[in-house]
Amino acid sequence: EVFKRMLAAIRKIAGYDAPVLISGETGSGTELAARAIHYQSRRSDKPFIPVNCGALPDLLIENELFGHCRGAYTDAREAQSGLIAQAQGGTLFLDEVDALSAKAQVSLLRFLQDGTYRPLGGGRLEAADVRVLAASNVDLAQRVLDERFRADLHYRINVMELRVPPLRERGNDNVLLARHSLAEAASRYRLPPRDPHPQ
Repeated sequence: EVFKRMLAAIRKIAGYDAPVLISGETGSGTELAARAIHYQSRRSDKPFIPVNCGALPDLLIENELFGHCRGAYTDAREAQSGLIAQAQGGTLFLDEVDALSAKAQVSLLRFLQDGTYRPLGGGRLEAADVRVLAASNVDLAQRVLDERFRADLHYRINVMELRVPPLRERGNDNVLLARHSLAEAASRYRLPPRDPHPQ
């Protein structure tokens, strides 16, 4: 029932175009929830671009998000689009948004405030038509209180909120997921199907 309620919330959220903060424990399915929002939205035929914020090097955050023009720096022999441009018309999913450094938070906030960005070495602002979904497995509100996450960025990404319930609250869903995983593994490795609870 708790999972069904989450699915109903996803359907409702998908009908709007506001940023969403998805909270849930590691392994609870926050990226799947983000994909479900995207594929039930008006942007479903456009790109869904996931970004692991924890893996973005601090020195490269602006290059990764905004791209660069030819000659922007020594090794920039060709122009390269950033993740925001790649998500144009679609959805940018910021996974582990709590892992962003202070510098990266400022860069992201500037983009979220007016929906424009400047590629590195570029002379003009580019407009982006992108819906932003963000996920965190920690309490971001507490991070704000601890001054480890910007309050203004939290405000921007938390226009709508979705909580993904942990497996321990989802009844027998863990059995269904185990069966699904076993069936996938059996198919991939050409093994006979197995049941997680043999009689």
